[in-house]
Amino acid sequence: MAVATSENKKPLAYDCDKCIAYCCSVYERVQVTQRDVLRIARHFRLTPEAAKQRFTKKFEGETILRRKFDPLFGRSCTFLDKQTRKCTIYDARPQTCRIFPEAPRCAYFDLLEFEREQQQDPDVIPIVKVTFKD
Repeated sequence: MAVATSENKKPLAYDCDKCIAYCCSVYERVQVTQRDVLRIARHFRLTPEAAKQRFTKKFEGETILRRKFDPLFGRSCTFLDKQTRKCTIYDARPQTCRIFPEAPRCAYFDLLEFEREQQQDPDVIPIVKVTFKD
């Protein structure tokens, strides 16, 4: 189980190591800042320009991470390992990823645990999609 941080003081009621990376999969846009690009560039020993070109794209004025094929959700973050379901650049991940879910609970982890208990199957994977209204 994850531990409390100095910022939230409450123990976290989720364990990312037991999750299938919903947050890396269901969100189509992960916004990245220039600072995030610099961190990723250092991780790969690239110039910021090369990292930005290789790992990001523009969407409606935002710089966002590219996505790739994912066998569970169709598309996921370019940095998600499809087999382990873990971030391949964890120490260099964008700020958005560092602060998610910004609460002591994670609805995706709750859903996963709930469905596994309801189905009495520790391997069941409920597939969800987040859709934003215009």
